[in-house]
Amino acid sequence: MLDIIVKEFNELSIQELYNILQLRSDVFVVEQNCVYQDLDGKDAKALHVIGTKNNRVVAYTRIFKPGNYFDESSIGRVAVHKDHRKYGYGKDIMQASINAVHEKFGKEKIKISAQTYLKKFYTELGFKVKGEDYLEDGIPHITMIKE
Repeated sequence: MLDIIVKEFNELSIQELYNILQLRSDVFVVEQNCVYQDLDGKDAKALHVIGTKNNRVVAYTRIFKPGNYFDESSIGRVAVHKDHRKYGYGKDIMQASINAVHEKFGKEKIKISAQTYLKKFYTELGFKVKGEDYLEDGIPHITMIKE
């Protein structure tokens, strides 16, 4: 079972922040071989949804209230350590993130910028494709909305 907590930026310990950034770097920079600016200055406005197993951060998202990233609420930086994907933690962390958006910001639309190859994964969580594929940091993405 994945232990999931939601914290504001100023509630994160230095170790938690380090572990989150390490996971994001492992997944988005190293594994996907993509050089991009992960530290985008937006973490301070986000709520951080952290999934741990045996005190190790293995799943993560950050969520934003409407207007802080998109006009809608949003979920981003969805990451699950490659050694832990087989356990369904991606769905667990996303469902916790959707629940956190609804609890913190109300029942409203959630917008994501999804990597195109994960379209089926997000569709199963209730997201619908909006618009055409586009490149973000050299990786195909698609806008998806959950109403």
